[in-house]
Amino acid sequence: MLATLCMTLLLAGCANLGNSAQLQEPEPDLSELAHEAAQRMVANNPDLTRYSPMIAATFVSIDNLSQSSTFGRISSEIMASALAQQGMQVREVKMRDSMFIEESVGELILSRQVQRLSSQHNARSILMGTYAQGQDYLYVSARVVRAGDAMVLGSADFQLPLDNNMRSLLEAQGGW
Repeated sequence: MLATLCMTLLLAGCANLGNSAQLQEPEPDLSELAHEAAQRMVANNPDLTRYSPMIAATFVSIDNLSQSSTFGRISSEIMASALAQQGMQVREVKMRDSMFIEESVGELILSRQVQRLSSQHNARSILMGTYAQGQDYLYVSARVVRAGDAMVLGSADFQLPLDNNMRSLLEAQGGW
C-alpha cells in the first residue's frame, strides 16, 4: 500500500510539472517588442505622427556609433514598420542613392548629415536607435527625433534575451 501511495504521488507530481511547463508563455520576440514600443511612443506623444514623413536610420552599437550589425538593420526595419502601422508616414530611402549606405553597416545617419538628409528626403523626423549587449540580454533604445533640431519626440526601450538567435544577428558587428 505504501508503494502504491508513493507511485500515485510521484505520478501526480510529474503531471503537475508537465502542466506548469506548458503554461509558461514564450518570451516576446523582437517584432512583438518593437510593435509594443511603437505603440508606447505614439501613446506618450499622440502628436508624433504630425512629424511625418520619417526616415529610419540603422540602429547602432552603443559602444561604437559607427558600427552596426544584422540586428541593427533588422530592428530598424521592424521598428519603422511598427511606427507606420501606428500612423507614421515612413519614407523609404533605400530606393534613392542620396543616403550613404555601406554594405556591412546599413544606413547610418551621423549628426552632421541629419539636416542635409532630412532636407533631401523631405523628412520631418528620423528614427534612430542604439543597442547594447549584456551577458544575458540585449538592450535596445529607440527614439524618433525632430529633423530640424534633433529634439526627441518619442522614445521607448526594451530588452531581449540574448539567445543563439540574437547572437547570430550580432555577429556581423565584429564579434559578440
